[in-house]
This record gives sequence, structure tokens and C-alpha cells, in this order.
Amino acid sequence: MANSFDLTGRKALVTGGATGIGEGIAIALAEAGADVALTYRSHQPQDTLARIRGAGRKAAAVAADFAGMDEAGANEVIDFASQALGGLDILVNNAGIIHREDSAEMPLADWRRVLSVNLDSVWLLSQAAGRRMVAQGAGKIIIVSSVLGSQGGLRVPAYAASKHAVIGLTRALCNEWAAHGVNVNAIAPGYTATDNTQALRDDPDRSSALLERIPAGRFAEPSEIAGAAVFLASDAAAYCHGSVVTVDGGWLAR
Repeated sequence: MANSFDLTGRKALVTGGATGIGEGIAIALAEAGADVALTYRSHQPQDTLARIRGAGRKAAAVAADFAGMDEAGANEVIDFASQALGGLDILVNNAGIIHREDSAEMPLADWRRVLSVNLDSVWLLSQAAGRRMVAQGAGKIIIVSSVLGSQGGLRVPAYAASKHAVIGLTRALCNEWAAHGVNVNAIAPGYTATDNTQALRDDPDRSSALLERIPAGRFAEPSEIAGAAVFLASDAAAYCHGSVVTVDGGWLAR
């Protein structure tokens, strides 16, 4: 059974892979045997690339801003990963942003920016990668959603809407591509110690309220989300289609 989790020879692209959950996933995929390409925007990727190479795997990175991405931009990212690694077997759509503001005051521009990064780019990259994977008769697409794909949250209407939407997209794509050997699944992380939650963790009252609700009593580390990605990228998840793997310390069970 252990061999079912072996990713040796697989080629993976992780968006937003230079920091946070994306970095944790990129390193875990490499440790499981995959060559890994990643995208980055503001965080420089050198440390992540060094850790991937330290695992004995190929590594590559390309700068990409997913706000306002179009079909040509998505194809360029997929082409980069395929050329750098010699193919593409796994796509992890992890890149995302969050905007916190009272809903009554939130400008339309901020709403559109969040949806552009968190939903539109996921659709475009999945479509571009899916064409190749369907043609080759195999592939794994993993979409990082959130526990707020099942809840509304507070002061994050665009983020919550986008994370609900990508779960719907996961299920829609699996219905079309499962018969072609392409697995499309999602991960729903809980509150994790990343830049996206820094403001919450720095607020004593909000942090305390969150921790009181999490049965595990703490925020997740990015590496603790990565195991779900390795599973979904592996042969062990061959019959998983349209699944949402929740890694939240018990948050949704509370």
C-alpha cells in the first residue's frame, strides 16, 4: 500500500508555492518523489526551490500575478511547468488572496480582484491543464478551497463566495473528466498559520475566539495540510472524484 503514495516520476505544478500552504504542499510532493514547478508573486521562491532540490527532485519557478489572468496567461503558466519538468501530471490550484472589510463598505474593485484570483484563475488553469490531461488519459487536479467553502465567515464575502464556487467547480469538472482518467478533488483547510490569517492571529480577541472553537485547540501548520495533497495526487486516491478533504482540526465538526 505504501507504494500507492509514491509520486516518483510525476510532474507537479503548485500555484502560490513559495509560501504558506502552497510551500508546504510543494515540498511534500517533492519528498514523495515528484518534480515540482511553482508560481510566486511577492515571496521569492529560492528557499522553497532549494528544499525541493534537496529532496533530489527537479524544481522550477515562474512569477505570475493571477489578478486579471486570461486564457493566454494560463496557457503560459501551464506551458512553463510542462517544459521545465518534461510534462505535467499534477496541478495544485493553491494561489489565493483574501480581503477583509464590512460587506456594506466593500468596493466592487476589491470583490472582483478576489474573485479573479481565487476563482477565475483556478478555472483557467484547470481548463488549460485539463485539456492536456484528458488527452494523455491521466492527471490530478487539486483545488485548495477552505472551511469557508461551507460557511460565510465574517467580513470576507468575496473570499467565502470564491471558496464555495471552487468546490462547485471541482464537482463539475470531475463529472466531465473522471471517465478520461483525470481526478479533480479539493482540500478545505481550516485556520492555518499563514499570511492570510496573520491579522486574525495578531488580534487577541479574535484569535482567542477562533481557538476556543477549534477542537484541536491550535492553528494548523502549512505542512499539516500537505498530506491531503500528497494523498489526492497519488494512486491511493484513484477512485476519489469530486471529493473535498477537510483538514481543519475539527472546526466544522464543532
